[in-house]
Amino acid sequence: MTSKVAQMWRHPIKGIGAEPLTEVRLNEGGPLPLDRAWALLTGKATDTGAWQHCRNFARGCFGPELMAVTAVTDGDLITLRHPKQDDLTIDPSADSAKLVDWITSIYPSERPAPHTLIKSPDGGMADADVPAISIMSLASLNALGDKLGQNLDPRRLRGNLWIDGSTPFEEFDWVDQELKIGGARLKVIDRITRCRATEANPDTGERDANTLKALREHWGHTDFGILAVVQNDGDVALGDTLEVL
Repeated sequence: MTSKVAQMWRHPIKGIGAEPLTEVRLNEGGPLPLDRAWALLTGKATDTGAWQHCRNFARGCFGPELMAVTAVTDGDLITLRHPKQDDLTIDPSADSAKLVDWITSIYPSERPAPHTLIKSPDGGMADADVPAISIMSLASLNALGDKLGQNLDPRRLRGNLWIDGSTPFEEFDWVDQELKIGGARLKVIDRITRCRATEANPDTGERDANTLKALREHWGHTDFGILAVVQNDGDVALGDTLEVL
C-alpha cells in the first residue's frame, strides 16, 4: 500500500494554535515555514535571540486548554480561536500584551505566568534544537487509539506531515534513512519523545486520554512520530506519495 500525505499542519505560535495546510514549500535545512515562528515566554525567561528549551514557554503540557486553540495566518496577522474565548486577531510583532491577556483565563494560574511573545530564530522554536519537519503516521495514531478505546485527533500530536498507508510505527524504521515526499527529500534523524500535551482533547482542552501510559504499556516507550531534516527546496502537497530511498 502506498503511503501518502493525508494532513499537513503548522503551529504559528509555539503551543498556541494549529493551522491546517494543503500545500507548502519546504526549504533546505529549515522548519516548515511559519511553524513555531513565534513563542510566548513565561516566568523569568527572556528573549535570547536563539533557540530555547521548551520549559521557557507556554505550552500544552503545562496548560491543556491551549491544545484547543486553532490558528489562521493572513499575511502578518494571526487569528486565534478557542471554544471559551472570543476570537483574537493579532500582529505578533506588536500585540504581545493582547495575546497574554487573551490566554490568561485559560492558562493555569499556578504555572509561571506568560509575559512576552517573541520571534523565533530562523530555525523555529520547536522542542528539538535542530530545524526539522515532524512526520506522523495515522496508522500509529489509530493503533494508539485502539488501545485507549477512543478516537484520537491528530492535533494532539502537533505534527507537520501526517502519512496514511503505512503500518503502525513503521516510521521508526526510517530513522537514518532518506524519504522523498512530493518534490522534497528529507533525512530522518530521530524519534520524538512525547509529553502530556498529547493527553488533552483539542476540541475541549481537557485531559481525557492517558496516551503516555498506553505507549509505555503496549510499546515500551513514549515515542510518537519522527523528525526529518529537509535536504532540498521542494513542494509538498496533500496526496503526495512518500518513498523511502
